[in-house]
Amino acid sequence: MPPFRAGFFAAFAASALIASGAVAQRDFSAVEIKTQEVAEGVYMLVGAGGNIGLSVGADGAFLIDDQFAPLSDKILAAIRKVTDEDVAFVLNTHWHGDHTGGNEPFGALGAHIVAHDNVRARLKDGLMRESGSTTPPAPPGALPVVTFDETITFHWNGQEIHAFHPDPAHTDGDAIVHIRNRDVIHMGDVFFNGAYPYVDLESGGDLDGYIAAQERALALAGPETKIIPGHGPLAGRADLERSLAMLRDVRARILALIERGLDEDATVAADPLADLNPTWGQGFIDGERMTRIAYRSLKR
Repeated sequence: MPPFRAGFFAAFAASALIASGAVAQRDFSAVEIKTQEVAEGVYMLVGAGGNIGLSVGADGAFLIDDQFAPLSDKILAAIRKVTDEDVAFVLNTHWHGDHTGGNEPFGALGAHIVAHDNVRARLKDGLMRESGSTTPPAPPGALPVVTFDETITFHWNGQEIHAFHPDPAHTDGDAIVHIRNRDVIHMGDVFFNGAYPYVDLESGGDLDGYIAAQERALALAGPETKIIPGHGPLAGRADLERSLAMLRDVRARILALIERGLDEDATVAADPLADLNPTWGQGFIDGERMTRIAYRSLKR
């Protein structure tokens, strides 16, 4: 792999800005990549976009997600503070750009991009949403070169890095990553710590599947397990339990209104999540949007 040098990713960042108007309007200059040790040889990197997992050791750096292309220089500089080894693998937890934007630049440095089969398909095809917004197809260099259906395991850096695909949850291509002998779980966007989650229905997401995926992860978590969420601070079992309880409650409330015959707008007008919103609705998804997501998912 070519040695790290400042500015290596500039061309990739520029191409990403051209390809995505949303990214082009965002100023990443003030973003700092903060590194938090999670377990021996395992770190969480926080910047803009989804939280990154990092495994380090003699075999090479192993990334779980890679945020936005314009941040790749900063991400690599943060990696260099904890290891001199090259990035050998990037494992995407799903296809959204705040988790896969760095695929092309890290791939150009020799990293092998790994993801679920549906991640490659969605990156390759892009998506036109009902709102009219478009995610264009990713360039060939951003596509995963290794894909899996149900599970994949890496025996790397003395760690057992096991990824599994739940039923459609956040999207139809989610991967939950369990570093078994470090008692660490990276959940990608199947877990927004302390906030309502985004269930991307147009990418195959499903509220019931989201709840089931959290139940599956919770079954793996012990009292000392460290859980890296897709967004939010580092978590533990109790945080995931609270999130799961909230989602079950949301589901029950919305389903009750559906069974009474209310349509979507009437359900929103009923404000069924009013008492939950001060705690859970202050992030990316507010109470109205959570209500609409839950309604549409449960009605399908």
